Amino acid sequence: MRSRNPSASAFSYSFGPGPMTPAIKALIIVNVLAFVIDWLVPNAGLQRILGLYPRGVFRQLHLWQPITYMFLHGGIAHILFNMLALWMFGVELERMWGTRFFTKFYFICGIGAAATTLLLSLVPGSFGTALASSVTIGASGAIYGVLLAYALYFPNRPIYIYMVFPIPAKYFVMIMGAISLLSSFGGPSGVAHTTHLGGLLVGYLYLKGARVHLVSEIQYRFLKWRINRMRKKFDVYSGGRADDVDRRVH
Repeated sequence: MRSRNPSASAFSYSFGPGPMTPAIKALIIVNVLAFVIDWLVPNAGLQRILGLYPRGVFRQLHLWQPITYMFLHGGIAHILFNMLALWMFGVELERMWGTRFFTKFYFICGIGAAATTLLLSLVPGSFGTALASSVTIGASGAIYGVLLAYALYFPNRPIYIYMVFPIPAKYFVMIMGAISLLSSFGGPSGVAHTTHLGGLLVGYLYLKGARVHLVSEIQYRFLKWRINRMRKKFDVYSGGRADDVDRRVH
C-alpha cells in the first residue's frame, strides 16, 4: 500500500495501482472465463487439449498449446495469485507502454516461457522425460516477465511481503527468480519453475534489446565487407619521400 497523493494526510493510503487498464481487464476476464468453464466441465479434458503438453506439441503438432496454456489454472489460489499480480504490476506498465506494446510483451514472455519448457523436455534423462510427460498450465511464465519489467522500470518501488515487510522491487524479483532456479533442481514438484525462469529470461532479453534483426544484420555485414574491400584498393601509406619509386600504393 502506498499514498497516491503526496499532499494527502499521512494516513491516506490506497491499495494497488488503481483501476484496470484495457489489456489487463481483457486478460483477467478471459482467464476467469476459462477457469470457470474448466471447473464446470471437468470431464471435457481442457487441460490436456489446451495445456502445454510437450509430447502433444512435438508428436501431434498441437501448436496452439504454447499460447492456450496461459489461460488455464489449477485452482482458486493459482488463478487468484496470478491475476492479482497481473493487476498490481501490469497496470503501471500498460499505462507507460501503451496497450499494444504491453499485450505484445505479455504474450512474448508467455510463449517464450513455453518454448523454454519445450526445449528442456528434449534434454535426455529423467528431468526431460518428466517435463515431456507433464502438462503445464497457468499464466505464471508471462506474469514473471511482467514482474521482471516492473523491477527494471521501478527498481526501488517497495513491495510489501505479507502486507508488512517492504522490499525493493529489484530484490523481490531476484528472490523470486532464485527460488524458481533452486526449486527447478529439486525434481518434479507440481510447480513449473523452469517455465517461470523462461518468462524471466525472455522478458529480460526482449527489454534489453537482445533480439537479432536478421535483415539489418545482413546489411551491416555486407556494408562492412564493402568498406574493407575499398580500403584495400585505395589505402595510402603516409610518410617517405616524394621520389620514392619503390613505394606502392594499392
